[in-house]
Amino acid sequence: MYQDTNKKNSPPPIVFIIAIGLIGFGAYKFLPGLLKSQTSNTPTSTSTSATIAPGAIANRISLGNQILVTSQTTPDKQAGVEAFKNGDYSIAIQNFQASLKQNRNDPETIIYLNNATASNSSAVKIAVSVPIGSNPNVAQEILRGVAQAQDEINTSGGINGAKLQVEIVNDDNSQEVVKEVARTLTKDSSILAVIGHNASNASLEAAPIYQQEKLVMVTPTSFANNLSGFGSYIFRTVPNISLMAAPLAEYAVKTAAQTNIAVCYDSQAPDNISFKDEFVASLTAAGGKLAPTVCDFSLPSFNPESAIADAVSKGAQGLMVAPHIDRIDRAISLARINRGKLPLYGSTTLYTFQTLKDGQKDVDGLVLPVPWHPETNPGSRFPENARQRWGGIVNWRTATSFDATQAVIAGLRQSNTREGLQQALRNASFSTAGSSEDVKFLPTGDRAGKPILVQVKQGGSTGYNFVPLR
Repeated sequence: MYQDTNKKNSPPPIVFIIAIGLIGFGAYKFLPGLLKSQTSNTPTSTSTSATIAPGAIANRISLGNQILVTSQTTPDKQAGVEAFKNGDYSIAIQNFQASLKQNRNDPETIIYLNNATASNSSAVKIAVSVPIGSNPNVAQEILRGVAQAQDEINTSGGINGAKLQVEIVNDDNSQEVVKEVARTLTKDSSILAVIGHNASNASLEAAPIYQQEKLVMVTPTSFANNLSGFGSYIFRTVPNISLMAAPLAEYAVKTAAQTNIAVCYDSQAPDNISFKDEFVASLTAAGGKLAPTVCDFSLPSFNPESAIADAVSKGAQGLMVAPHIDRIDRAISLARINRGKLPLYGSTTLYTFQTLKDGQKDVDGLVLPVPWHPETNPGSRFPENARQRWGGIVNWRTATSFDATQAVIAGLRQSNTREGLQQALRNASFSTAGSSEDVKFLPTGDRAGKPILVQVKQGGSTGYNFVPLR
C-alpha cells in the first residue's frame, strides 16, 4: 500500500493512469505503486499465458536505455533514456533529475539516474525482475525498495568504492517469460545477483536455472514452501509460510473463538497453496476444523454466490481467502457477496491498496499476516526515510525488497563474484541491517523473522486502512 502525505494544495499524487503491457497484455487502471484494479470476471492467468518471441527479451531489460514502466513517463525521462542509449550520461543525469522534480514517486527513474551516475566509474551490477506488464503497481512497490537501497549505498561511497547498477527486467509473472529472463541473466557475467521474482510460480520457474548456473536469487515476495531449501543460491527476505499462517489460525480459534473455518484459495498460486496448507494444519493444531467446502479462485467456473452459500450451509464461522496476486478482484467479489456474514481472514497477498479501495466495508475486519508494517518499527529509520523519499507510506513489499538489496550489498562488500556472494550469504554469521530487524538467513535460505497480524479498519485515504492488531 502507498499513501501520499503531500500537502493539500499539491497535485493529487494518486491518479488513474494507463499502463501498457510490453507484449500486449492490454491496459489496466491502476495507482502508482499499488496493485491494479481488475474488473473482469475472467481470471488473468498472466502466470502461464504469456509467451516470448526469440530476441524479444531485449525489450524487457533496461539499464536506462528504455522506459519499462510506461505509466511513469515524462518528456524529461524520455530524453534521459535517449541520452543514456547514446552514451551521453551527463545529459541523461540532468534529464532524469529534472523528471524526478516533476514526479519523485518514480523508482525506475531513480534507478536509471544511479545507473547513469555509475556509468563512467567502476561499478558492480545486479538485476531486479518484476511484473511490470501484468502487475505494474506491485512491480513499482518492489522497485521502490531496490531503488532506495541503491541510492543510499551510492550516495554513501558505494560498495568498496564501486557504485551499484541495477538492471530492471519485466517478467510479467509469466512462467515462460521468467525462464527466458533467468537464462539471459545467467549468461551475462556482469550480473552478480537477481532480486526477484514476485509471484511464487515465477520464482519456482527461475530458481532451477539460477541454481544450476550459480547465480544468487533473492526473492522479496515469494512465500511458497517449495522454495524453502531449494538450493544453495536461492534466498528470500520473507519468513517461511508456516510462520506466517500459524498466528492467523491461532487468532481465529483462540481470540475470535471461530473454530469452523471455510477456505477459498487459488490452486494456480503456489504461495497461496502453501498458505492454505499451513493455515489448515495450524487451525487443526489450535483446536479448529476446516469446513468441507470447495472454492478455487483460479477456476473459470468460480462463483462467489455459490461459494458463500456453500460455506454457510456447512456451518462455517469464518472464511479464509488466499488469492493469486493477479486475481485479487475475485477475493473482493467474494467479500462483497459475503456482506459481513462470515468474518474474513486472508493471506499476505491481500495487503494491497486494491483490497481497501475496492473492498471498502465488505473487507472491514479482515485479518491477515504481513512480514513488516511501518507502525511496528518505531526504532527504524526506514519508514520515515521512505516517506520522505516517496512522499507517502510504503508497504511490506517495498521493505522486503529493500532488505533483499541490502543483503546483496552486504554480501558484495565481502566478495564481488557470484560464488563469493553466495558464500557470504550462506555463512551462518551473516547479518546486515534491514528495514526493521537485521536480515539473517536460515540454512533453508528463508529469512529469520516473525509476522505481524493486521486488520482492516476505518481510516486512511480510501476510508479503510490496515492497522496492526495490538
